[in-house]
Amino acid sequence: MMSTAITVFASPQSGTENKKDDFKYFTEQFADSKILRYQVPGFENLSLQQKKLVYYLSQAALCGRDITYDQNFKSNLLIRTTLEAIYRNFTGDRNSADYKNFVIYLKRVWFCNGIHHHYSTDKFLPEFSQDYFAVIVNQTKPEALPLAKGQSKEQFLAELTPLLFNPDVAPKRVNLDPESDLVLTSASNFYAGVNQKEAEEFYSAMKKDAKKNKKDTLISFGLNSKLVKENGRIIEKTYKIGGLYTGAIEQIVMWLEKAQTVTETPEQNDAVKKLIAYYRSGDLVTWDEYNIAWVKDLNSLVDFVNGFIEVYGDPMAMKGSWESIVNFKDVEGSKRTEILSRNAQYFEDISPVAPEFKKDKVKGISAKVITVAQLGGECDPTTPIGINLPNANWIRKEYGSKSVTIDNITNAYDQAAKGNGFLQEFAFSKEEIERAGEYGHLAGNLTTDLHECLGHGSGQLNKGVGADALKNYHSTIEEARADLFALYFIKDPVLEKFGLVPNDEVGKAEYDSFIRNGLMTQLVRIQPGKTIEESHMRDRALIARWVFEKGKDDKIIEQVTRDGKTYFVINNYKALREKFGELLKIVQRITSEGDYNAAKELVEAYAVQVDPVLHKEVLARYEKLNIAPYTGFINPEYTLVKNGETITDVKINYPDDFTTQMLKYSKNFSFLPVR
Repeated sequence: MMSTAITVFASPQSGTENKKDDFKYFTEQFADSKILRYQVPGFENLSLQQKKLVYYLSQAALCGRDITYDQNFKSNLLIRTTLEAIYRNFTGDRNSADYKNFVIYLKRVWFCNGIHHHYSTDKFLPEFSQDYFAVIVNQTKPEALPLAKGQSKEQFLAELTPLLFNPDVAPKRVNLDPESDLVLTSASNFYAGVNQKEAEEFYSAMKKDAKKNKKDTLISFGLNSKLVKENGRIIEKTYKIGGLYTGAIEQIVMWLEKAQTVTETPEQNDAVKKLIAYYRSGDLVTWDEYNIAWVKDLNSLVDFVNGFIEVYGDPMAMKGSWESIVNFKDVEGSKRTEILSRNAQYFEDISPVAPEFKKDKVKGISAKVITVAQLGGECDPTTPIGINLPNANWIRKEYGSKSVTIDNITNAYDQAAKGNGFLQEFAFSKEEIERAGEYGHLAGNLTTDLHECLGHGSGQLNKGVGADALKNYHSTIEEARADLFALYFIKDPVLEKFGLVPNDEVGKAEYDSFIRNGLMTQLVRIQPGKTIEESHMRDRALIARWVFEKGKDDKIIEQVTRDGKTYFVINNYKALREKFGELLKIVQRITSEGDYNAAKELVEAYAVQVDPVLHKEVLARYEKLNIAPYTGFINPEYTLVKNGETITDVKINYPDDFTTQMLKYSKNFSFLPVR
């Protein structure tokens, strides 16, 4: 299902004068995506020093934007620059259907940070013809286009046309098919001239060499580099100043150095200092030192994520995509996460996993609710609603981790969803709808708390097992592990004792939502005939389908048809919780032992395939609602107020035009060569 219509909703004038009740979260909709704005409540109450810190870190967050495009596909910057040049300089008819479809395609490229869908990772094609593309290129002045030296427009079109229109050129950004060469069949730009076997052998030899020479074998090999073959020799090109992506990294470091002058605590200052040193050297030992310092900074109100971190974009689950999130603590909201943090050992001890895979002593679990002030890189314009870092298991075990739930983002989702008819269409009963209305927001946030704070931080790996042991199944299994931990404990009676939930209905609301989504409604994000590809979607399908199948005899969850529509009804919430616990035990064993074959069997059996009959029905029901399944955000913008050269304040502004912001970012934060 894909709509080419653009729906634009009026919004108030930008500025801090917006009242909460008047704030328009929903701004526009195109293709399968909608754009929301999010508020930053409490920014005006920060001290001047804290506001300056937010400003400097936000600028650093925007400076890495082009890195994300280039990591996603080697020609993304060339394509985006071309499309933007046409948009700015095209002299033809801007009211034609073809031109409107061109604008939609450009917005999709912005939304997905490239020409591959951010969730399915499939290449999406323009809904205008190759002939029309030639027309609009020819009606754009040559000096505005990123032509190579001596290149004619005809040669330029010959270069660009297959990149946009040929479905067989770079068809998939991340291919997880275990029967394929994952490296050669993925368009992501982490490897060049090497195949999967060569990549595996390269890093295996690197680890053996480190062990032989008694060097640090715990570092995340390959995290911040591109693996290439040059003159028959395989080498790493490291992301650092003076190395790959130096133009953007130099700018990131410049703003980090400014941020260092206004850090809140000695611990935060030390963390920023180590991050700068890492960007200068590209040394992954320094990266680990930064992460340890970052985990130790517990008293700063303002915090941030900045670096090559998550490995979802690499089919080998080794190489980090660049991302940044700038935030500050929601003191009131963090009271619930602080309760979870203080009781982390309790949850670990009573977890249903085997004793040998539990941590004897849980260290350094830090969790808080945050207010996002800026999204950048892989997190912009789409963003997670929770984060748990660092990813290195040995750092988690020895030093702890930080977990956050992003409250102003979940609030924006909730506000924008009011009255859209989704629950009324897919929830089976009035009771289920009312329960979601009363407890859904709390249930979702608390589940995210449990997922990030305790789920990812729970359990331990056996000696010698690394995060890359599960290869292309790592991300799905890890997300399933954290989800199962959260699902198991969201209905633990101790939550009511801790004052985190008013009653058992909160857990029921989460179970309703998870099963409905995992078995049915997340299918709206998949095109007919496709399988489930994205790791979080696979995780949810795996869990929901496994508990549904294993509970069939007892009718724990029942598939019901009413008026020709399918519903999934939970008949026994207690038994369902027990099933979540059983699966958690299995998934933790797979993780701890690095059992690739068991991970493959579980994921391929439950997480990949789609029932075409149910899929067709769900798509038809969803289409009537006219809701886009994917959401991105417009960032707020910050302006320095000065008296001479002295900064006296930082003002926040809430823009409402996605296109204007994207063009502004391309103008002000493009620091990498287009070719």
